[in-house]
Amino acid sequence: MKNEKIIWDKDGSEMVLIPAGSFEMGDHFSEGDDDELPIHEIELDAFYMDACQVTVRQFKQFVEQDRYSYNDWNDVAEYLPADNYPMRVSWDDAAAYAKWAGKRLPTEAEWEYAARGGLAGKRYPWGDHVSHDDANSFGTGGKDKWSGCAPVGSFEANGYGLYDMAGNLHEWCQDWFGKDYYSNSPSKNPPGPDTGSYFPSPIRMLRGEGWGSGFDSTTNGLRVASRDCGEPDVRCGTTGFRCVADLP
Repeated sequence: MKNEKIIWDKDGSEMVLIPAGSFEMGDHFSEGDDDELPIHEIELDAFYMDACQVTVRQFKQFVEQDRYSYNDWNDVAEYLPADNYPMRVSWDDAAAYAKWAGKRLPTEAEWEYAARGGLAGKRYPWGDHVSHDDANSFGTGGKDKWSGCAPVGSFEANGYGLYDMAGNLHEWCQDWFGKDYYSNSPSKNPPGPDTGSYFPSPIRMLRGEGWGSGFDSTTNGLRVASRDCGEPDVRCGTTGFRCVADLP
C-alpha cells in the first residue's frame, strides 16, 4: 500500500494520510472488557496522522519555543535516554503540544481505525498473532532488545505507514472515557462523550498499551480494540502521544 506523506512545518514530523472510510470498531474476538462492545460500524473523514509518537526532541522544541512549564526532565533522562525516544507526558501536556503545533489529538475512533492499518477484524495492527519481533512490550526477545521504552520506529509500520501503534508508550486520545459510549456512539466521526469519570476523577482515553506489560503476562493490551484511560493531569511513565491534522 502506497501512503501519501507530508512533513509538518511546525514540528518537522512526518505525517501519513489516513484515507476516508468505514470500519467495525470494537473487540471481534470477545477477549476484552465489556466496554469494547458492541462492535459498531464507524465512518470517518480522511485525516493526517503522525507516523511516529512525538519524540523527546520535538517536545523539547515545544517547551523552549512556547515557554511551557515541564519539570520532569530527570525522569526523562533516566528512562528516555536519547532525543529519538517517545516523550512521556500527561494528557494536558499532549493537548498543549498539539495546540502549539497547529494539530490536535486523535479521537478514539480515529486512533483505532488508523491502528488497524486497513485490515478488517484483526487483533493487532499487523494481523492476529504477535511476537517480540512485532512490538516493544514487557521483557526482551527477537527484535525487542529494550528492557524499557524503545526509540520510535524500531519495528515495522502497519499498513498505513504508522509505527508503534502497539507497544512502546500508551497514546492519549482526545476523548473523555465513556464505558458505555459504544452503545450510543454516532456512526460518523464520533467525538467521544461530553464528559468522563472514573474513581471518580475525570479521565481521558488511552490506546496502544505501554511497554510495561505484555509478553511475560498477557498480550491482551496490545490488541487494537483494547481501551485504557487515565487522569489528564497525571504523567505516567508509559503514556505518550501522537497528533493528527484535518485535511485543508
